[in-house]
Amino acid sequence: MGKANPYVHIPKESFPSWIWYAVECVALIVIAFFSAVQITNTFEGLTTEQHNYVITGIFASFFLIWYVLIRSIILKKKILR
Repeated sequence: MGKANPYVHIPKESFPSWIWYAVECVALIVIAFFSAVQITNTFEGLTTEQHNYVITGIFASFFLIWYVLIRSIILKKKILR
């Protein structure tokens, strides 16, 4: 087989790894926000202030569940290296 070709593009070595963290975070923000809005719209009789607090709480719980429970405990990946 011999040596590898030095002109072959290897994405892992040339693609910045922080971009994957940014993509993950942006995807989580979008999913958490739209899910929080859809869940909050099912509650009736909330004032605007209560509606905003419930959205914020659901949004924050998505981050807590993803980064603390799923990512660090289940997947065994560190949040920051």
